[in-house]
Amino acid sequence: MQAMKDRDFSRVTPAIETLANEARVNGGIDPALYDTYSVKRGLRDLQGNGVLTGLTEISEVHAKEKAPDGTMVPCHGKLFYRGYNVEDLINGFIADNRFGFEETTYLLLFGALPSQKELTAFRRILGTYRCIPPNFVRDIIMKKPSRDIMNAMARSVLMLYTYDTRADDISLPNVLRQCLQLISEFPLLAVYNYQAYHHYHMGGSLIIHEPDQTLSTAECILHLLRPDQQYTALEAQLLDLALILHAEHGGGNNSTFTTHVVTSSGSDTYSTMAASLGSLKGPKHGGANIMVVRMFEDIKTNVKDWSNEAELTAYIDKILHKEAFDRTGLVYGMGHAIYSLSDPRAQIFKRFVEKLSCEKGRQAEYRLYADVERIAARLIAEQRSIYKGVSANVDFYSGFVYSMLGLPLELFTPLFATARVVGWSAHRMEELINAGKIIRPAYKNVQQHRDYIPLKKRHPHAPTHGIPHE
Repeated sequence: MQAMKDRDFSRVTPAIETLANEARVNGGIDPALYDTYSVKRGLRDLQGNGVLTGLTEISEVHAKEKAPDGTMVPCHGKLFYRGYNVEDLINGFIADNRFGFEETTYLLLFGALPSQKELTAFRRILGTYRCIPPNFVRDIIMKKPSRDIMNAMARSVLMLYTYDTRADDISLPNVLRQCLQLISEFPLLAVYNYQAYHHYHMGGSLIIHEPDQTLSTAECILHLLRPDQQYTALEAQLLDLALILHAEHGGGNNSTFTTHVVTSSGSDTYSTMAASLGSLKGPKHGGANIMVVRMFEDIKTNVKDWSNEAELTAYIDKILHKEAFDRTGLVYGMGHAIYSLSDPRAQIFKRFVEKLSCEKGRQAEYRLYADVERIAARLIAEQRSIYKGVSANVDFYSGFVYSMLGLPLELFTPLFATARVVGWSAHRMEELINAGKIIRPAYKNVQQHRDYIPLKKRHPHAPTHGIPHE
């Protein structure tokens, strides 16, 4: 028993390396077969269009329009929530000088804009649910703090299942109650798990603030996170804007499709949201804005004169040719699976980013971002065979906004989740309301049938030559 306690099970042993190599050798599929069987890898065709797998009334990602000859051509992107242009919604919130995330939540969940009376009552419900069970922070969050806040949030969500006496009830009223509670609890789970990480793993002070039920979600996050609980009106407005723009993005994005898949199996709300968190954690989905910030730190280090067009262009060209930064050839924050000419979320963000950069005294960095956006779009268009245009996506500016707000990198993706849980909730309810079949796409088997070989007649497989002893 003592040997098991002393063993480091996180170590990759030679035996595991050998087995992994065998899996790699025996698991490779001839890429040509995907064309042979017309497989839509990533559930997308060669033009990047998603395979139609469902219908929704929740949101629309509009990136193409019909030309006079009937063909579909790229256009400037638009995003609609329940039929309303998101830009119009945000302009309305700004004109009235009010926070809009809660109103957006109501719209996405119930399909209609609330009246003043309905909105006031709804905010009161969210405020009432803005709490977690007694001793949850001490017993769940603090006892085993994680180095990854997304994993910690998923664990916290699964533990909340044990506190719910109707956890497996998937009737619509109960699921709505669970979703509203999770929407209200996600800011707390994100910030408290970060505070535990910051204290136990980074040696920082441990400061836990009680949530204020009267604040907006954006204000609550800043209130919980900052030791002095202070923030400016512009800071809260920008964070509110970020939450609105990240709340929903169609049913086909990876984490929302995960919501549909798990919901279609009849599983509970907590398992569904934990699965969606796992999907969003991936750097190809929710973690992209972190890579944008790291890329810009690299650019700022290696480009001596940010205003020198030639020097900046030369370094971005090095990134594209896998000679700089992480050598992937990617300019993070540029390009999108659907949008081509423009990502409306990035365009909306950009209007306010300059204003915040002035408040923070970071105008030079804003100009650097704008220059990289312009130069990278030109270089990518010149050097890459792209069937559609390329432009900055929402991640390009959101990371800069979060850094100006003083938010730690570890919270970037959890804040994305804090917004997107609204979209997940709307899609979970839509899936339940329409009582669809369990989602089960097909996979074509291309392995040849083989005759069974008795154990005594088997030989080690080349090139692994069996499993070495430890």
